[in-house]
Amino acid sequence: MQAAVVGAGNFGTAIANIVASNGVHVHLWIRDEAQLADILVHGENRRYLPGHPLVEGIAPTSDLSRALGTADVVFVTVPSASFRQVSAELDGRVQPGTFVISATKGIEAGFRLMSQILEEMLPEARIGVISGPNLAEEMADGRYTGTVVASKHEELRTTAQRILTSPTFRVYSNDDVYGVELGGALKNIYAIVCGMATALNVGQNALAMLVTRSLAEMGRFAVSMGANPFTFLGLAGVGDLFATCTSPLSRNFQLGVKLARGTPLDDAMDELGKLAEGVNTVRVVHAKSRELDVYMPLADGLHRLLFDGADLGGIISGLMNSEQRVDVEFVAPTVWSHQQ
Repeated sequence: MQAAVVGAGNFGTAIANIVASNGVHVHLWIRDEAQLADILVHGENRRYLPGHPLVEGIAPTSDLSRALGTADVVFVTVPSASFRQVSAELDGRVQPGTFVISATKGIEAGFRLMSQILEEMLPEARIGVISGPNLAEEMADGRYTGTVVASKHEELRTTAQRILTSPTFRVYSNDDVYGVELGGALKNIYAIVCGMATALNVGQNALAMLVTRSLAEMGRFAVSMGANPFTFLGLAGVGDLFATCTSPLSRNFQLGVKLARGTPLDDAMDELGKLAEGVNTVRVVHAKSRELDVYMPLADGLHRLLFDGADLGGIISGLMNSEQRVDVEFVAPTVWSHQQ
């Protein structure tokens, strides 16, 4: 068994270490030659995951053909903004039948999920996604966590579970690719909102309300897109939402904190030095929710703040005075029938 990780950010590096720890040879592809040279000299990714040496069995390379030529499993971990370009480069280098797994939590303009881009670019590959409360720094530290691998191919799911599972990393399975992927993308919007709320010291009651209503909003949107709302009760939904809405390790949470403290969006993004996927995601989701007429007051408020120059105080007041709907919108059919 051989694997390739396409993209050497913090998450890609953490995944490479986990897979290599299971005895799988891993090619870690890095486009930036200067970053590659530094990794080869120091034996760790000092730019994105400092303090965590690469596990034996990882071969860093900038040669994409070398990385992919013998890979049975390919993890694609590049940002959503470059995902299509990189996926196009995989075409002709990935062998037919190869398992190609997206680990990117974003949505392309025009509303294309990463798995859909892979299916378009690599029609002969078998496609899957992984998502969950997976903060790379905690994974690299060996702290307990779990993820979800989703695919319509059972063999892909079982293979991913086998090469990713470790004493501190549990891997669950799901066949709702769309729901798992939507959960991973949508939660970035609400991590920004919760980062702002935390910086404003709104209190734990308000944060709990925000996280809960964020989950309701995610489920409402997912149903409009054909996903299973109950997927959002798992790690890819409530699990990932909780982690990114409460942890300073989350890039999107950090962005929200900076925005609440008055830092302009462009400056906040530059200070982070890492892409916060939620900025692009809220733009794409806002347009789609308008098209589908989905009620999403939190996403709408963040969009107005980021792109329309709206006042934060006015947005908060508007949210508190918005329509008060039912608490739980989706009830399991068997339970609902019994209640009737």
